[in-house]
Amino acid sequence: MSEPNASKTGAPGTTAADVAGEPLPETLPSESFKDMFTEYEQSHARKKEAGAQGREGTVIAVTADSIVLDIGFKTEGVLPLTAFPADKAPKPGDKVQVTIKGRDPEGYYELTRGKVERPTDWASLEKAFAEKSTIVGTVTGVVKGGLSVDIGVRAFMPASRSGTHDAAELEKLVEQEIRCRIIKLDVEEEDVVVDRRAIAEDEERAGKERRYSELKEGETVEGEVRSLTDYGAFVDIGGADALLHVGEISWRRVNKPSDALSVGQRIEARIIKIDSDKRRIAISMKQLQPHPWDAVAEKYRAGERVHGTVTRLTEYGAFVEIEPGIEGLIHISEMSWAKRVRTASDVVKAGETVEAVILGVNAGERRMSLGLKQALGDPWVGAAQKYAPGTVVEGPVTNIMKFGAFVQLAEGVEGMIHVSEISAEKRINHPQEVLRVGQVVKAQVVGLDTEKRNIRLSMKQLVPTGLDEYLAEHKEGDMVTGRMVEVVEGRARVELGEGVVATCRIPEERPAKEEKRDEPSSSAASKPDLSSLGSMLQARWKSGGAADEAKPEASRAGQIRKFRIAKLDVAGKKIELEWE
Repeated sequence: MSEPNASKTGAPGTTAADVAGEPLPETLPSESFKDMFTEYEQSHARKKEAGAQGREGTVIAVTADSIVLDIGFKTEGVLPLTAFPADKAPKPGDKVQVTIKGRDPEGYYELTRGKVERPTDWASLEKAFAEKSTIVGTVTGVVKGGLSVDIGVRAFMPASRSGTHDAAELEKLVEQEIRCRIIKLDVEEEDVVVDRRAIAEDEERAGKERRYSELKEGETVEGEVRSLTDYGAFVDIGGADALLHVGEISWRRVNKPSDALSVGQRIEARIIKIDSDKRRIAISMKQLQPHPWDAVAEKYRAGERVHGTVTRLTEYGAFVEIEPGIEGLIHISEMSWAKRVRTASDVVKAGETVEAVILGVNAGERRMSLGLKQALGDPWVGAAQKYAPGTVVEGPVTNIMKFGAFVQLAEGVEGMIHVSEISAEKRINHPQEVLRVGQVVKAQVVGLDTEKRNIRLSMKQLVPTGLDEYLAEHKEGDMVTGRMVEVVEGRARVELGEGVVATCRIPEERPAKEEKRDEPSSSAASKPDLSSLGSMLQARWKSGGAADEAKPEASRAGQIRKFRIAKLDVAGKKIELEWE
């Protein structure tokens, strides 16, 4: 066995006399140094044995995660709270059997419950190796690739199995008593390799299992954020790891866990699920807060104006957060009065603050519909007065279809010019023969339907025609001459000029009157009145046959005759005639 270095025994800052429990004399006695060193080795061995076999400690204080004990040394010892069942944690003044396993970075003794043996010979080492049991050793120094450990014989501990991460941490282990496990033993070569990390991992695993069995769904726990990922945070809740999903951090939308949490932060959460098979625990911070939708029905009403932030965009609309945890949807059909929105990103952007009007609230399904265009005001209010038939309007062509062209009259108000209402001079097959998108045109309103939000326009109504001139030059009662172009069921269409057509009711035609003659007597009938016949012939000769009463000519298409204007409708551009 290698001899310990007398100048590096016990805790940092102590001497051989301190370890033995005796004051350092001012002058050395006459006894030999060999006798002093032998006495020190015996005293140090007794102290090691006392620590390895366990000792009784008195609880001084209980913190959130550990127990502080008086173990009879100048420095207290610390025992993890997880070493006890949740319902059997000790109280100040209680006695606890502990074993010293080392010192922490702050200088306190690290304790564990139970007894750990220190091997005394090769047979003990072989037994510990075979049973994979935990033994006690003392780190004697830092060597290449790891540490030298005294476990009754000199053993080597690789740095990777020390449980530390850098050289500075390795230095702190020198002269510390540690617990380890033999992972290689060659008696002939006296080659022994020990592992400290496996013990720590086993203890951590056991602590997690014990902690896991104590946890219950619905329980409120405290923990420390251990790491952050894109989908959530891993939280240490007292010896067990739990996942806090990004969607469970807050009722408001959190894009990344790092926006709301930081590593090392202490949080309070509720256990929402325990997966016994996969040993997974899910926790939630937001479940400890009232759900914001519980008060929505009382706070918000349809028709109210609200402000919010656009949180995300979809093909069919944009979601707007009006308060943490409360989002409403603006459908693309509710974004603009003036144009057809194909995608929400054409109107709003993520992160933008907008004003909207609540269109509907469904607290049960936690849905709210919003309108962006309603906040701007309905442009069709007052359209019946502003765009009454006969009104002349002006605006740019916004769209051209085969059947007509659309003209913007105001923000959100469009009128349509049918292809037949574009020109009075020629036949138009397609509006694009005359119009183009963006062209500003004038037109006259010829029809309005506020319920369907339709306005019919005409360009040709603004171009003076022969009919307009005729209406301007004539008045009711004027005598005019026209040609009947069509006669149907007692009414005639009369052409008064080029492009000027009127209507006229034809009076009923009466048959010619038959002259009543006295019935001649039988004797008179046999004798004709020659004097009357002569008179008739004489009258017809003198008048050329006009003595007979003239019969009126029957009404027919193509007939030209005189009429009287009975009614002039300038607005409707209609003329009614009377038979003369």
